[in-house]
Amino acid sequence: MGVITRSRAAKILGGFALVSAGALVLAGCTGASNPDSSEPAEAGFEFPIDCDAAEPASYSPSYESTSTGPGTDLTYKIGTALPVTGNLAFLGPPEISATDYAASQVNEAAKGITIDLIQGDSGDTDNKAYETEIPRLLGEGATAIVGAASSGTSLQFIDQVIAANAIQFSPANTSAAFTGYEDNGLYWRTAPSDVLQGEVLGNLIAGDGNETLGMIVLNDSYGTGLACFTKKAFEAAGGEVVATSLYNTGDTNFSAQVEDVLAAQPDAIALITFEEVATIIPELVGAEYPSDKLYFVDGNLKNFGDDLAEGTLAGAKGTYPAVDPASISTFRDELQAYWTGKGNAALEDYTYAPESFDAVVLLALAALEAGSTAGPDVAAHLQSVSGADGGTKCTTFAECADIIIAGEKADYDGISGPITFNEVGDPTEATIGIFQYGDDNNYEFLNLG
Repeated sequence: MGVITRSRAAKILGGFALVSAGALVLAGCTGASNPDSSEPAEAGFEFPIDCDAAEPASYSPSYESTSTGPGTDLTYKIGTALPVTGNLAFLGPPEISATDYAASQVNEAAKGITIDLIQGDSGDTDNKAYETEIPRLLGEGATAIVGAASSGTSLQFIDQVIAANAIQFSPANTSAAFTGYEDNGLYWRTAPSDVLQGEVLGNLIAGDGNETLGMIVLNDSYGTGLACFTKKAFEAAGGEVVATSLYNTGDTNFSAQVEDVLAAQPDAIALITFEEVATIIPELVGAEYPSDKLYFVDGNLKNFGDDLAEGTLAGAKGTYPAVDPASISTFRDELQAYWTGKGNAALEDYTYAPESFDAVVLLALAALEAGSTAGPDVAAHLQSVSGADGGTKCTTFAECADIIIAGEKADYDGISGPITFNEVGDPTEATIGIFQYGDDNNYEFLNLG
């Protein structure tokens, strides 16, 4: 399996998008496949997003730690601000269960650190659950907060977490805004920037033979950024974005957006949304737009199953940061057994569960190496335990902890991949999976090879 690095090259291979140093390899257009798209787009269309503002800013934090490790008797209070409610609530169960499972693994290992996990709700920018949850978590002594899932939501409380000298560690934020955010080195993530997903999505749509593209986009940092990077890749492949319609968190009616995009008669439509897609899909179906010309993203790629009529999404595709599901089948089974064993409902989706698990493990390893749970001390060691300085490869907390306790460098390769942080807390290695919906309205990994 290849990896995606933060350089700007991409190609499609075996169901995964692989990005590495070099030139961007884009699938060429083979001609429009929608016979109803013969009429040109409405003249004078202007892309409604400032894509210059979406590009990552330049920022290099400095890291300082006065603590010495390894720790021997640490208690690490970690809070979570994950979506129990709001427009990403479908991501809550896999993320919350994975953080809980990771904490249990750390605690069972008994390697000198115990995690006191305090679960909380991020909500979204409409219900604003974070306004009470973040002060509660910090007030209970959390020096790290895992979350939010939504980039737009994370941006609402990142300054509050930084001001408390705590780490904010997201398993699912993909907005490029975080790459250059002046965070004092306290913001980290296991999900790759949408600079990568946009390349993959635009490349995929073009490679499927679509010459024109319409987009319905959530008007926040995540949605507009991913739309810009998708547009950039699609146009580099010779395509044209002919319609883009925005909506805001909390909106419940999307008829205007659907009508606006359909009026341009695009070959394909990218739905860069969160759970609002459940309201958008019936409108597109009612307009008889072909399902195999719809493209989903990490914010809405879920198993709809019987919630939709059989075949509603047949042939639709989507992308999200993921590894080959076959390579983590054991992890999925173990997570399911652990979570249902605690009396919880069975997991239906696993999106960002690996990244959530790895976030907790990496925090624990960095605290162990630092001999401290203070935010700046842990931050100063996160690159190290991810392998940025080399070290001995290890794949479990216990295995890596033994290496650290022996006074050596550990290089954690997680469930979500090798990770390896750069200087601004972004993973430098990740994979973007490409998935396709079947007649049952559930998605499966698309094996192109």
